[in-house]
Amino acid sequence: MFSMEKMLNDNINAFKLTMIGDLMKYFVRYGEIGIKSRKIRSKFEKKLMENIKAGLDCEFINDNGRIILLTQEDDNTVREVLDRVFGIVSYSQIYETVTDKDKIAHLVNTTLSDLIGQGKFNPETQTFAVKCRRVGEHDFSSQEMAGYVGSVVIEQFDAKVNLSNPDFRIYIEVREDKTYVYFDKIKGLGGMPVGCQGKVICLISGGIDSPVAAFQMLKRGCSVILLHCDNAPYGRGTVEKVLKHAEKLRRYSLGEEIKVYSIKYGKYLEYVQKQAPPRMTCVLCKSGMYQSAERLAKKEKATAIVDGSSIGQVASQTLDNINASRYHCNLPIFSPLISLDKLEIEDIAKKIGTYEISIIPDGGCAAVPKYPETHADLKLTKNIIEKINQKEILNEVSDSIQRIDI
Repeated sequence: MFSMEKMLNDNINAFKLTMIGDLMKYFVRYGEIGIKSRKIRSKFEKKLMENIKAGLDCEFINDNGRIILLTQEDDNTVREVLDRVFGIVSYSQIYETVTDKDKIAHLVNTTLSDLIGQGKFNPETQTFAVKCRRVGEHDFSSQEMAGYVGSVVIEQFDAKVNLSNPDFRIYIEVREDKTYVYFDKIKGLGGMPVGCQGKVICLISGGIDSPVAAFQMLKRGCSVILLHCDNAPYGRGTVEKVLKHAEKLRRYSLGEEIKVYSIKYGKYLEYVQKQAPPRMTCVLCKSGMYQSAERLAKKEKATAIVDGSSIGQVASQTLDNINASRYHCNLPIFSPLISLDKLEIEDIAKKIGTYEISIIPDGGCAAVPKYPETHADLKLTKNIIEKINQKEILNEVSDSIQRIDI
């Protein structure tokens, strides 16, 4: 049944591709997806291909876990899209022929001549090596095929071999009656296909850390919903920054929508400042954020909350304060940056394009007390929360949660 289903799918793909014309072909490789059971692997492969198709006009052939992408898009466009799809470990542009030594030699000579003309390989000054991989039964070994292709290159281009540290690599992959030739393996983002692991609510402030935390959850296959706590009148200009962050994150969420919500949080902060000890403002602020995110999670059917906490980075992120501020939230709270230092977080932010947005001045939060509590006592925190009737004010504030269009 499985082989019949595969044959049918391949025939359907072949029919579609006859409509496309001249095609560029690529191997798309995944990593940890490959260790899943057949059923789960198939599900994740399908999601990976769906996400790629959200950015490219393309089709696929899935040959027992070897995903071949076929498209008319130019190479620069393909690379630009594949570079921002989670779940891809690496990819390569490939050239295909039948498994016949003369035809393989002709393909290698033709494609290598093009690369030499483009200045990507210089046989006079650069060394090369051939690596071969086989799938199926053949009358030659992988080593024999690699040696044969190497002799062809030496004879045709007078290039020198260096098997241990070559300047240029030629890859041959023989799969039954088809052979593929390629010359590079371009590293992808890795991780899992976005959308294969459910939804999370990511608290996003407009600062450096929170968009990076959202990016890291995308990498683990989660669909991300952003919640911004608008602290006005204690802060200004953060909503605009959050929307710009959302646009950047959207680039890495192909196949899954990124929603943005905002809550008018200044009313809660004003209440806390009047009703609670000033030093507890930051702890109670974070506690309210988690519980507000929990309310949105119920609406969106999300199963976890995410923030950009890094141990000890600010007053609210000491271990004691993390414990006290999360106690009243009933959903798991993930902090993917918890062990990273500021420079590591900034490096990621620069790579994904959120750093320059984050450092736009916004005045910070005016509600931060002069001497914030850094080692909140859980019992005392619980007593304060009960005394100020936190749930009631959060219920009022949560009514202001609304979605913002990107």
